Amino acid sequence: MRLDIDGIVAELRSLRVKSLQTRQRIGRPPKLPSRKALVDILDGLAAALFPNRLGAPELTDEGVDYYVGHTLDHTLRALYEEVRRELRFVANLDSESGEESAQAAAIVHDFAARLPMVRSLLETDIRAAYQGDPAARSVDEVLVCYPGITAITHHRLAHELYRLGVPLLARIISEIAHSTTGIDIHPGARIGASFFIDHGTGVVIGETCVIGERVRIYQAVTLGAKRFLVDEKGELIKGGARHPLVEDDVVIYAGATILGRVRIGRGSSIGGSVWLTRSVPPNSHITQAQARSDVFEAGGASDFFHHLTGTRHV
Repeated sequence: MRLDIDGIVAELRSLRVKSLQTRQRIGRPPKLPSRKALVDILDGLAAALFPNRLGAPELTDEGVDYYVGHTLDHTLRALYEEVRRELRFVANLDSESGEESAQAAAIVHDFAARLPMVRSLLETDIRAAYQGDPAARSVDEVLVCYPGITAITHHRLAHELYRLGVPLLARIISEIAHSTTGIDIHPGARIGASFFIDHGTGVVIGETCVIGERVRIYQAVTLGAKRFLVDEKGELIKGGARHPLVEDDVVIYAGATILGRVRIGRGSSIGGSVWLTRSVPPNSHITQAQARSDVFEAGGASDFFHHLTGTRHV
């Protein structure tokens, strides 16, 4: 087999240069944070948070604290390098500056200080999964087997980095979880304690979602935006609150789609495959038949048609 490697390399170089010119990065393309490094960092953080279940297999009681300390030291140093890469990428720096390094150190310091809080929240999530699934035989099984716990673990870590000002790192972490579990949670979403995603495949939770405590959702649930506003040039307007607010003790069953900045009242249940674009009061019980009836009675057949046809407003 004879391959024209030199020719392919030359064509790829040409395409790469054109892309850099378009993005005004020619001559100095800053390095992005490494996805591979972040996978290792996530493994280290999980081992430090749950050393007896996700750490070294033969830990003794006397050696746990040493293992956690050593793992954290190594992992947080690696995280510092990735934070510094993002800061340099955003600032488009050609070389390291003292200010950028100091900012990265401060972010990692604050992130490390929040790890006990993250561990406490994850304990409530694990307990909620165990109590909410009759098939779960132990909390240990939930921790090591359930994709929803993997996804929320990644999310709670990513959310803290998002809040600390490194959203690219946070987004990469959320996409690592997405590719592993099929659960897509934007790191900007705010999620309260005792959150349980059962099964989980196909779940989507948007950036500006706010979810209360003791909320349970099932596979293929979407908490998304109803429509995307554009400016006078026809370009999407970034940011803005556009995703649902879900109050405490809500259950959302498989395949439900809730769109827009609507509020789902405390204690409500949203039935399977419901299409919902309006707020509902506390203790509501919305079924597919009710949702369809409400849409047509309110003159909202257009939204329902777009649901049936798979089209959407822009």
